[in-house]
Amino acid sequence: MKPGQVRKELLPEQSKALLTALHLLTRDGKLNADSLRKLKQVNHLVGLLTPALDDAFARHEVPVLADLGSGNAYLGFVLYELFFQERGEVWCVESRDDLSRRAQERAEKLGFSRMRFVTAPIALDVLPERVHVVTALHACDTATDDALFAALRRKADHVAVVPCCQAEVAQLLKAAPAKDTGALAALFQHPWHRREFGSHLTNVIRALTLEAQGYQVTVTELTGWEHSLKNELILGKRVGGGEREPKVRLAALLAQTGVKPKLTRLLEGT
Repeated sequence: MKPGQVRKELLPEQSKALLTALHLLTRDGKLNADSLRKLKQVNHLVGLLTPALDDAFARHEVPVLADLGSGNAYLGFVLYELFFQERGEVWCVESRDDLSRRAQERAEKLGFSRMRFVTAPIALDVLPERVHVVTALHACDTATDDALFAALRRKADHVAVVPCCQAEVAQLLKAAPAKDTGALAALFQHPWHRREFGSHLTNVIRALTLEAQGYQVTVTELTGWEHSLKNELILGKRVGGGEREPKVRLAALLAQTGVKPKLTRLLEGT
């Protein structure tokens, strides 16, 4: 993509200098196909997160965002430049030491002094006691459950996750005790269907769990399918205490399918 076309892909106040430092833009200001895909995902998520961040900045003197499973921290860097230049903190948690160290060095060079980098699995309790916005972009399999649990433990005002590689529930369906589930059993009789149904069921359980914990939930797509096959975005806004109806529906769904995924076990303390 030529430099003149790149500007159309940028958000207002988004600098080419940052994108060049992140290696999303080449030195001559161009985007290749892979960088364009990454930038579209990040920028679209930023747009969807803007109401949550505006709310956090309006209500908290020091708003804190945690990006869990942050990888190269593209999302964290973009959010810092657009929202956190003057106040607040961005915490990036990543288990791979090389990615975390490289991102920290980059932040130091850019002068992004209120970005915090922690090298640890999401499951470890490494965040400050109060976090207002939690994100997890393509945290793999049960790492998304760890991110949601971290958000729920800290009563985060907003949560946004893009799940990836939901494999656990498919295995649970395979190993579930044999019982008469009627027509439901046909949905996961074959391995291919079990994988697809398990992936869908995983995210339905996650959305119901957020609702049962007092969140207003929206499920939508992140970007066009041409940019990512893992495209489901779960947004949650904390609006109060737990609601009875989602709890009842969640309990019934878990009982009927015979699964107990990691998020459920974490909330039960098992």
